[in-house]
Amino acid sequence: MALNLGVHVSEQATSVSTPVVADVGIPFVVGAAPAHAAGSPAKANVPVLAASWDEAVEKLGFSYDWKQYPLCEFMYSHFQLFGCQPAVFCNVLDSSKTAMKDPQAGDGQTPTPVAAHQAALPFAAIASTIQVAADASFDTPLELDTDYSVLYDQDRDACLVELLESGEHYEAAGLYIKYEAVKPDAVAKTDIVAGLGALDACMSTVGLVPDLICAPGWSHDTVVAAVMATKAEGINGLFRAKAILDVDCGASGVREYSGLTAYKNTNNLVDENQILCWPMVKLGDYKFHMSTQLAGLMAQVDAGNGGVPYESPSNKNFQMDGCCLEDGTEVALTFEQSNIIAGYGIVTALNFMSMGWTARNNYTACYPGNTDVKDQFIPVSRMFDFVANTLIRTFWSKLDKPMNLRLLDNIQDTCNIWLNGLVSQEYLLGARVELLASENPVTSLLAGIISFHIYMTPPVPAQEIHFTLEFDVDYLTSALSLA
Repeated sequence: MALNLGVHVSEQATSVSTPVVADVGIPFVVGAAPAHAAGSPAKANVPVLAASWDEAVEKLGFSYDWKQYPLCEFMYSHFQLFGCQPAVFCNVLDSSKTAMKDPQAGDGQTPTPVAAHQAALPFAAIASTIQVAADASFDTPLELDTDYSVLYDQDRDACLVELLESGEHYEAAGLYIKYEAVKPDAVAKTDIVAGLGALDACMSTVGLVPDLICAPGWSHDTVVAAVMATKAEGINGLFRAKAILDVDCGASGVREYSGLTAYKNTNNLVDENQILCWPMVKLGDYKFHMSTQLAGLMAQVDAGNGGVPYESPSNKNFQMDGCCLEDGTEVALTFEQSNIIAGYGIVTALNFMSMGWTARNNYTACYPGNTDVKDQFIPVSRMFDFVANTLIRTFWSKLDKPMNLRLLDNIQDTCNIWLNGLVSQEYLLGARVELLASENPVTSLLAGIISFHIYMTPPVPAQEIHFTLEFDVDYLTSALSLA
């Protein structure tokens, strides 16, 4: 037998794992975007990660027509107003589908006038389909990048065909132009529901799992709202999220706060994974769905707390200067009315006590029907989601390992160390993990099933603070030297 002389070193796996902390404040937003106007258009119906305003515009395009392109509303709010990042978008406006474009939007038979060397087409015109000629026969078409270029002007809401000095038609007074155009009004709720299905692909395509689900302009639809709640309960069948919804405040929706409770109950908006908002908000000439701004506010608050969602967005500032209905009708709410709305389990906005416009309400949509503290409060429920998602991501690698004491100790010690860290930072008031014999019968152990029990207490929001005032006679007698 050969000798093994010398000094030898070996390594052993660390007995405690490093937690893979779940992402928080990451919205997944479904809707239409003008990707036909984007510099590097992303594919439709797939998750698109954007870490900045510029990246979002480059991949999805941008327009101020937010009714037609609601993803642009979210982009503007999230990146420009709240300064948050990243966000995941799913554009369901697919210009490759026949139903979502008009192949003869421009037939080229009528000259388009040219002013300042530019011919203006509708913003919906698809640049890649544009053909330009000096006459209706199109026998001698103009050449792209030699005779003309194409650009989109968001401020003018137009697609511009700009004549180039290098071309022969620079001074032309009119052009004959053929083009196809997208039809954003062809997007239906079935497309939105299909887009929500792309949420399950986020882990593999963009490398993260969003925890906020939004569909501005569509979330008031009861079918869309139900699907959003279902996805929030289990992305990939595992990860938890919150669906942020809007109450319909259009012509046939809720125009007075007194109609909110009936609307909520009639439409079954009572899920602990739903956060319900009313009405819309405005900033200058812009109108936003409140769900859009609430997602930005929640992400902003989470980022300020080290990526831990333990604080409520309530009493934090929106980026707005008024409340309104879909048609722009102003909504003025008193403090008492905002309290009533909050009592319905609906988020609203309030301008009070020189604090500016703030979000108002700590409750998920399940309140007041469900008063379980872990379900009713937004930050408490999100902390349970956060811990659950972190546990799944951290210990997925332990699946199918031999069930022995080393494995059990690793899981328990890792959990306790991480939870103790959350407690020390006061993100939790207390937490521990236990392995209980009562929850681990022999039949389960033989089947390879082990169960850990985590006790945890996130702080509840201090939504009422009481002071008692009492006249103390002793101070009077003392002050007058009568004691």
